[in-house]
Amino acid sequence: MPDKRSIAITFAAVMLLMQTPAAAQSILPKPPTIAAKGYILMDFGTESILAEFNSEETLPPASLTKIMTNYVVAAELESGRISMDDMVDVSETAWQTPGSSMFIEVDTQVSVSDLLRGVIIQSGNDASIALAEYVAGSEGAFADLMNEYGQKIGLKNSFFMNSTGLPGDRHMSTAKDTALMSLALIRDFPDQYKIYSEREFTYDGIRQPNRNRLLSLDKSVDGIKTGYTVAAGYCLAASAVRDGMRLITVVMGTEGDSARVRETRKLLSYGFRNFETRTLYRAGAEISTLPVRYGEAESISIALAESVVKTVPRGADQNLKAEMDVPEYLEAPIDLGQQVGRVRVTLGDQMIYQGDLVTTTAVAESGFFSRFFESLKYMFTADGASDS
Repeated sequence: MPDKRSIAITFAAVMLLMQTPAAAQSILPKPPTIAAKGYILMDFGTESILAEFNSEETLPPASLTKIMTNYVVAAELESGRISMDDMVDVSETAWQTPGSSMFIEVDTQVSVSDLLRGVIIQSGNDASIALAEYVAGSEGAFADLMNEYGQKIGLKNSFFMNSTGLPGDRHMSTAKDTALMSLALIRDFPDQYKIYSEREFTYDGIRQPNRNRLLSLDKSVDGIKTGYTVAAGYCLAASAVRDGMRLITVVMGTEGDSARVRETRKLLSYGFRNFETRTLYRAGAEISTLPVRYGEAESISIALAESVVKTVPRGADQNLKAEMDVPEYLEAPIDLGQQVGRVRVTLGDQMIYQGDLVTTTAVAESGFFSRFFESLKYMFTADGASDS
């Protein structure tokens, strides 16, 4: 069996691979100071966390809850169980719900389409409950659906008791979970997400602007949701796209509307200024070759088994070190996609990526006489080496 060897490689196509900002603390400016009880800055494409503070601390989410409400309704729409044109009966429970409202009237019918805009644009608690009752029969049953879907998309520290975000003893979420549900909504239901960029909505002659003021302050922002209760403080989940890179931010527990806007803009500026998202290496693209013994080919190409898409610090290419652990040679027969080694990429003392190296083709075993004479060659080569 051939011995393994470690080879330092110039991984020019990969440049710098990164999973967390901790790996690049020495080459990046520190994140800005954010006045919030908890916050997170996440890259949409890679789910890399670029900055965070208390991101997994459970906090009252206020109307950020409605992101999950919309996710459930979007899933029901996609399944065909409901449609945008369905007319929903407005119950007294929905009509008399306190807090923000789209001003629907009891014993009237409102389309799912209008109710969704009432939830997303006007943050209507009445619209949220009307949709919850229509989808699940009751708001409590709908909350059960929210928790089920939340588990499917990877929420770890959230529990929903209602569709509105009104205070509840156990109704909690985190900045990280809110970012993940935002990411899931954008990824899974892009057509639904387009509603979040609409600047205003008029229902029954009442015109209301989108509560997310960032839409008018930053043209790169296309969502997502504001929230406020006394217990939660002022919260904001936002997403923006610049030069093909989408970031998601969540701030929870700021002191005012101006504060949540200001702190969110600081996070977005930090993220776009210091990071970029790249496809650093594609699955199957040759990295190196290895000699082959006893086969119908003398060498074989090796490549990464997976594409590598990462959020990378700008201008940090020179800090990359990459090594591959591979045998000195391979013996035929060799299968296509056979694992033959590993790549390790480091930044300073941080392991920032490691993955399998695989063969890009198959190599069949050569005939008996070819293998016999080749084995003699290797035997004499080995003897000569031992005598020197």
